[in-house]
Amino acid sequence: MNLPLKIFSTQQIKDADHFTIDAEGILSIDLMERAALQCAHWLQQQFSKEKAFLIFCGPGNNGGDGLAIARLLFLAGYTVRVFVLSETEVFSEDFLENKKRWQQTEQSISYITSEKDFPLISKSDLIIDAVFGTGLRRQVDGVCAACINHINARSSKIISIDIPSGLFADTSSIKSSAIIKAAVTLSFQFPKLAFFFPENAVWVGDWEILDIGLNDQFIKDQPTNHYQLTKELITSLIKPRNKFSHKGNFGHALLIAGSYGKMGAAVLAAKACLRSGTGLLTVHIPSCGNEIIQTTNPEAMVSIDTNEKLIGNEVGFHRFSAVGIGPGIGTDEITQKAVHFLLTFSESPLVLDADALNIISMHSDWLRLIPGNSILTPHPKEFERLAGTTTNDFERHELQIQLSKQYQVYIILKGAHTCISTPNGDCYFNTTGNPGMAKGGSGDVLTGIVTGLLAQGYTSLDACLISVFTHGLAGDLAKEQLGETGMIAGDLCEYLPPAFMQLNY
Repeated sequence: MNLPLKIFSTQQIKDADHFTIDAEGILSIDLMERAALQCAHWLQQQFSKEKAFLIFCGPGNNGGDGLAIARLLFLAGYTVRVFVLSETEVFSEDFLENKKRWQQTEQSISYITSEKDFPLISKSDLIIDAVFGTGLRRQVDGVCAACINHINARSSKIISIDIPSGLFADTSSIKSSAIIKAAVTLSFQFPKLAFFFPENAVWVGDWEILDIGLNDQFIKDQPTNHYQLTKELITSLIKPRNKFSHKGNFGHALLIAGSYGKMGAAVLAAKACLRSGTGLLTVHIPSCGNEIIQTTNPEAMVSIDTNEKLIGNEVGFHRFSAVGIGPGIGTDEITQKAVHFLLTFSESPLVLDADALNIISMHSDWLRLIPGNSILTPHPKEFERLAGTTTNDFERHELQIQLSKQYQVYIILKGAHTCISTPNGDCYFNTTGNPGMAKGGSGDVLTGIVTGLLAQGYTSLDACLISVFTHGLAGDLAKEQLGETGMIAGDLCEYLPPAFMQLNY
């Protein structure tokens, strides 16, 4: 099976550097040159020689990267100016070696030791940020902080090398007063955990991973519980369909959804469930929604609640291969009882979304009733209601892992990089999707996909991984044709078939 991409800590990345240097019998300056070559190549692909680069370097190895990039760009015919920020005279060995190589081009270095040394920056200039890397252990202050804020105040495009200066890779940076606001971050070999959290979006910008040839065996053997989803992984998880298969081979899903005024949630979840390949689908709805579901989803069967406007019945679920509940059901008292019945008597994993989660958050002791390997799909506010408030995204991430392990459930925390946490503490971050999906109903579509895959016999883990990636991919395909502004949640259902086709389904 294809493996997901690993996300390593700062220390693990440092260890990978050292292992590669020892295994290949090279010097650290050689690995730095390799990284600089990748950066320079990327920059040359993006920008013409009409652009001028202003490269800001710190005293450590990140500054050494910047000096090497400056030399390579200059030799390629670009206009380059180099600035070194340092409040001390202590420089790393590789910085000093690359300083020597830069000076061999007979180009100068401007040193910034006070605010009077800050350069004028025009809008057309391209800024390369190579001041501080992942080795930073404290908040930036003094002249360096003032210079970072000076750079940020200009409207020039900023490209950060490995990580925006001032940003911590493994812990929260929200209390920091000086962090580069990059338009693009060029990260070496691996993404940093910080890149996946909303609180850092203003600093990280878009990010690109540059392969600098770190040792494959080290990467393979090094343990981690953080991963990034890839198309290759998802493709390997999807089961081929047998020529002689029939609808009974692909499960019978039950969706419990909808209430008066919120039948759209049931419609979207049902359509997505069907588009995800389930053999049969029954939708349990209040009686007011019968004609709506029969008209919009003629392929689905309908189970009608005795209540006209709400879900209130104890729904029989044993004959179904997967059950999803929550989209649009509301939190009325009789609906709470229906949810409690399902939690109490179901022995198979459930898909719990939206109002089902809101109901559980109203009765925190019900968390222990959730069957093992169930899948919870909260957005950030729903998660906060379930788990409590946190002060930053790293704390929330740890709380998500804790909740998954404590109750042995999978949690799909929705967002720009949706995070799937597992009962053993592993986490998978998604990279498909776009802001056009930030519309009412997108979560209902995801619930339908997860339920449809679970009904087909996929494990809870595989159902989570495939559904999240495919949901985002459908959004990306919809964006290509419709744009982010005009696309709606219903478009995701229509683009699920081509999304699955891209995955060789």
